Amino acid sequence: MEGTGAAWPGFVFATCQVGAEQALVEEMGRCGPGWRPAFRRPGFVTFKAPADWAPERGWGWGKSLIFALASGFSYGSVHGKSPEELAQKWWTLAQNLPFHRVHVWQRETELRESRPDDAPLPWQTPLAQQARQALQQACPRLPPVGLAAFDPTEPAAFGDLVLDCIVIEQDQWYLGYHRARGPASRYPGGVFPLELPEHAVSRAWLKMEEALRWSGLPIPPGARCAELGSAPGGSTQALLDRGMYVLGIDPAEMHPTVLQHPRFTHLRRRSTQTPRRALRKVRWLFSDMNVAPNYTLTAVENIVTHPEINIRGMILTLKLTKWQLAERIPDWLRRIRSWGYNQTQARQLYYNRQEICVAALQRPFRRKPPRNR
Repeated sequence: MEGTGAAWPGFVFATCQVGAEQALVEEMGRCGPGWRPAFRRPGFVTFKAPADWAPERGWGWGKSLIFALASGFSYGSVHGKSPEELAQKWWTLAQNLPFHRVHVWQRETELRESRPDDAPLPWQTPLAQQARQALQQACPRLPPVGLAAFDPTEPAAFGDLVLDCIVIEQDQWYLGYHRARGPASRYPGGVFPLELPEHAVSRAWLKMEEALRWSGLPIPPGARCAELGSAPGGSTQALLDRGMYVLGIDPAEMHPTVLQHPRFTHLRRRSTQTPRRALRKVRWLFSDMNVAPNYTLTAVENIVTHPEINIRGMILTLKLTKWQLAERIPDWLRRIRSWGYNQTQARQLYYNRQEICVAALQRPFRRKPPRNR
């Protein structure tokens, strides 16, 4: 492969949430003809590349996949009776690959809805920790960063070559390979090392913080934001923790801790009942309403296309009430772009459930001319 001296394996891998495998397969099919699923387990799929596809087309081929938490080139699997045996075989398989980092994590095994709140992250599971320790001890050559290459909380640098060890079963590991291109790809399994702070009133804090890190939207401290569907306030707290002013729009009650925050204002109404004058100074819009995607998009469209409202960027959560709705995602993104948001991206985040996150930005930002009064 270009820039590495390694042979192209002809296969790629992707990890995803349990339940999203078929949506991922269908998404790969929309990427172009010839992609065929090869090995498949809950939370993990490999694909045989088309005969005419070459990796020189770019390391970022998987960056646009919505349902892939992590992706890369696939070099196959090893089997063994112990972590030590698996590690020796894995390094033999990886011996010709240059690298800067080693990412080790376990594939997803449970539906997100059934996982307890205190479940370990994919690289914190006992099997992942055993694999990482065995690989570190058996490592035949250390990269320039030394043993820090195995630290799951230390992000890879942009452009780093990364060896991926995906624990499929206790006796089976996969070897993957990717170049760190996007924010999430710098961490094992594409999962940011987040911890729920003690003051958070719900786990929505994690979802919002992950969305902000993944999207990279240039929202400065002190920015004025509005959130549709803000109750009880976990995601609002993530915005407040970053120094933003937040207008929470929700007919339900907010947590008292959030209501007492000096940079928060609660408008206890539905989004369709919100007076537009309340949004004139807002530049960033967030939405996580428990409604069908078309309802969310219509509510947002009525706001961002209003002649007196200037929204620079958005983060929207769209619920997939059934997996078949995944085929509508390209239509939803085209609709968002038609509002003037020329930079859009979508992803099923680690902390999402059966839903996706869409980030949209208008660049350059063009305020609407004031109306004659």
